[in-house]
Amino acid sequence: MSSQSTLEARDSIAARCGGRSRTTLAVAPVLAALAISLLSGCANRDSVTVGAIPDDYRTNHPIVISEKNETLDLPVAASARGMTQSQRATLLGFLDGYDKGAAPTLTILTPSGSANEVAAAAAARDFSRLATRNGVHSSRIAMLSYQADPNEVSAPIRVSYAKLRAHTDKCGRWPDDIADTTENRHYANFGCAYQNNLAAQLANPADLLGPRKQSSIDAANRSRVIGVYRNSGNGVTAGEVNY
Repeated sequence: MSSQSTLEARDSIAARCGGRSRTTLAVAPVLAALAISLLSGCANRDSVTVGAIPDDYRTNHPIVISEKNETLDLPVAASARGMTQSQRATLLGFLDGYDKGAAPTLTILTPSGSANEVAAAAAARDFSRLATRNGVHSSRIAMLSYQADPNEVSAPIRVSYAKLRAHTDKCGRWPDDIADTTENRHYANFGCAYQNNLAAQLANPADLLGPRKQSSIDAANRSRVIGVYRNSGNGVTAGEVNY
């Protein structure tokens, strides 16, 4: 074969190989984009399917914080002369939940027009003095009255104040048949009692809004703990530290 024929054959082969390479390079980005779109479509499908099902009891029965009135009704006999010992003990227990820092208004409602009106007024004054002695400022006590039945001989005195409370919605919703489990989801009332019990155990509902400020470190107790750690190999136990 002549040298010219050899060069022509080599150029022909190079042209065909170059054409295939250019075709492959042109198709590769299209295939990559198609693969990415297919994968993203699967991911979006799962996200939409899962995210559209509210199957979390914390979402279905969230704990919310709102201001509600704490109330106490204390019946007063028409023959009573001021506050009784039983009323005093009950009122002291009721005032334990009063937030002296927030200092909400303590309202004392006395019956008016009832047979025990005079006795209730005397007891209400004793209630006010007892509240003042237990940290309720006198300016935060409101003495009001309500119209009672004239025949009522033991119309109650109502003591109330506003307080932050953590709570959930009311339990007992059964909109669907509980035996229908084809979708394998929680029933509507699932977790409601648990959330209510958890909310009732919160001493300070504001803890759900954010953490409290850390208290200062007990330097003396910290030194004792470090000493126990250093002497752990000498028979000293952690029980000897007053945590």
